[in-house]
Amino acid sequence: MAIARTGMEIILNHTLCSSLDQAEKAATPDVAAFLKEWYDESPYVIGHTSGSTGTPKEIRLLKSDMLASAQITNHFFQIGAGSKMLLCLSPAYIAGKMMIVRALSAKADLLCVPPASLPLKTIEEPVQLAAMVPAQVAAILSDPEETSRLSFVSQLIVGGAALSPEVERRLSELPVVSYATYGMTETVSHIALRKVGCSNSYFALGDVTFSTDERGCLVIDAPHLSARRFVTNDVVTWVDSRRFEWVGRYDHVINTGGVKVFPEQIERKIASLLDVRYFITSLPDEKWGEKVVLAIESPQPDEATLGRLRVALATCLNRYEMPKEIRFLSRFQETYSGKVVRRLNV
Repeated sequence: MAIARTGMEIILNHTLCSSLDQAEKAATPDVAAFLKEWYDESPYVIGHTSGSTGTPKEIRLLKSDMLASAQITNHFFQIGAGSKMLLCLSPAYIAGKMMIVRALSAKADLLCVPPASLPLKTIEEPVQLAAMVPAQVAAILSDPEETSRLSFVSQLIVGGAALSPEVERRLSELPVVSYATYGMTETVSHIALRKVGCSNSYFALGDVTFSTDERGCLVIDAPHLSARRFVTNDVVTWVDSRRFEWVGRYDHVINTGGVKVFPEQIERKIASLLDVRYFITSLPDEKWGEKVVLAIESPQPDEATLGRLRVALATCLNRYEMPKEIRFLSRFQETYSGKVVRRLNV
């Protein structure tokens, strides 16, 4: 599907734009750059996978798929002409691209602010839908003035990484109706949502259905997308054809002493013990095969502090989940899209 450039019409920061020059003046150069790609003669735009393994892959996203995805989201959140949406993510990534496409599809007013940890400083009017990453939500909740501005947002979708239990608890106490998203670049943004503070289950959008393969990994059937079926590496608890609970990544599973443990489950259990970034990974071990390792982004503490941490860990983890080693790193390595690389050198 080619989209004619002559048909450009989008509302950016209350300004109806019918040219790229107008878009760049009303919003930002990166929004205008995406619109230039959107209105060219190609049937697709270029995106990149999240690079969870450290190496993002270029991917061609069909514009017809992007429009179909946008329409499903707009329908669920009741976004239409006259709605206001907030773009505070970079259009370099799928989440930012899709906010623009949703606004185009619905003829909504897209309020564009530069991506920042505190993106609500200039927001003074009601916003029907905003999209953020967990780091932005955590920063907002740590700033009283910014937290108060969150009342302007009636619906919020959060994706790109998991919300910490504490951030989720605090977010659920606010008036904004918040959803954690499930999706990937290949599925053209989210295909399922989970209401924050209400459920551990993700529910499907549109006509999407779920099943699992022999590994227990999620299989997505998405009839609105050209590829239709997606086999993931996400281990899930299957509830029914429209719902699932996320467990962890198949390629992250640690086989320690013959017992399989999921790093993501351990991370959730210890979330209240640490107020800095951390992750669970593994290293080879003669006795255990693989040993569980806790990596913490922090200077090395004194022995007394480290001892208290070990005691606290032992109160909430079983013997297989308990880290056999704790490493302190000054800064975590990150992928192209800002995700932490969950690997350590031996």
